[in-house]
Amino acid sequence: MLKVEEAQARLVALADPLAPVSRPVAACAGHYLAEPVIAQRTQPAADLSAMDGYAIRFADLPGPWRVIGESAAGRPFSGDMGPGEAVRIFTGAHLPMGADSILIQEEASRDGAIMALTGEGPPETGAHIRRKGSDFSKGDALLAMGEKLNAGGIAAAVMAGYGALNVGGRPKISIIATGDELRPAGVACDDVHIPSSNSVMLTAMLASLPCDIDDRGIVADRLDDVEAMLRSCSGSDIIVTSGGASVGDHDLVLPALQNIGATIDFWKVAMRPGKPLMAGRIGASIVLGLPGNPSSAFVTAFLFLLPLVRHLAGCKAPFPEVFTLRDTCDLPPPGARTEYFRAKITNSYLTDIYGRDSGLITPLSQANALLINPQKTGDEASAELTKYYHLLD
Repeated sequence: MLKVEEAQARLVALADPLAPVSRPVAACAGHYLAEPVIAQRTQPAADLSAMDGYAIRFADLPGPWRVIGESAAGRPFSGDMGPGEAVRIFTGAHLPMGADSILIQEEASRDGAIMALTGEGPPETGAHIRRKGSDFSKGDALLAMGEKLNAGGIAAAVMAGYGALNVGGRPKISIIATGDELRPAGVACDDVHIPSSNSVMLTAMLASLPCDIDDRGIVADRLDDVEAMLRSCSGSDIIVTSGGASVGDHDLVLPALQNIGATIDFWKVAMRPGKPLMAGRIGASIVLGLPGNPSSAFVTAFLFLLPLVRHLAGCKAPFPEVFTLRDTCDLPPPGARTEYFRAKITNSYLTDIYGRDSGLITPLSQANALLINPQKTGDEASAELTKYYHLLD
């Protein structure tokens, strides 16, 4: 069996990232940048007021001043300001020529054109001014290639002068559930049938990633039907199956793939849960066969499907980050497979570990982390801190 890390590397090596596309910035949330964002302008483009008040010369304190005009955002004062003069100014407005400080309006009083100090005044020269280029300057690198665009990144790109961005493509994903025992979500089940939860779960796990999902429903445990379903997904970048990946008489995904000419890159990974994971190619599509048990499907999707989607979408670091607990955790001794425990962690401290049974689905609703019990290598460090993955994207 392959080690988890080797299987992950082989999976993403099956295909290069998709070709980048240009998208309007408003449609780029959640996508990965295909090139760096380099500022096309300086922000602020001039010295601006950070407060409502009066633009003054610090040397003229404590006043009084003669107010000679007004500067508002988008409507700057056009003249020069001399000694003893002030300009009424508003937040975001250009600082008039000759001014070097802002007297906030709460510390000023007006009698016609004459303005007097009523408080302590600005504490120093340059008070309450946003200097030109204090955010960024033209030519600055603001966002890196491969970075996922969130709301803040999109705002930065727009302020930097962009109306569109080159981002990674959106992988097309077909999800197939296999099994005679499955019934669609919401359909009443008797004692021999169960709701098909995996496809809905996988769709939810993929919701924050830039991809297009086609839930192909349930295919019965008949070889011809499985083959036909797989063929019908030929236009997908990724075909994901759940169930039918093991070695039983009714586990038909592997023989169906072989019958339609798929190339299997690997089958079985040294992990628990999730051992009967398989990956390969059908033409231009990557096929990823996940186990059917809910926890197995969840863990393998987290460690393999999500990184594969990130890779195809242009992410430069597609695998989840590893964290450590603040103290050691008494896990079972390392075994022949890396084991992943569903757990809850609060403030970097372990608060709960849930059952090991891969058929249990309740722990998935309670866990926010996967504890990593590494595969036995013979040189384990007994004092090593417990490592884990965050389950929240």
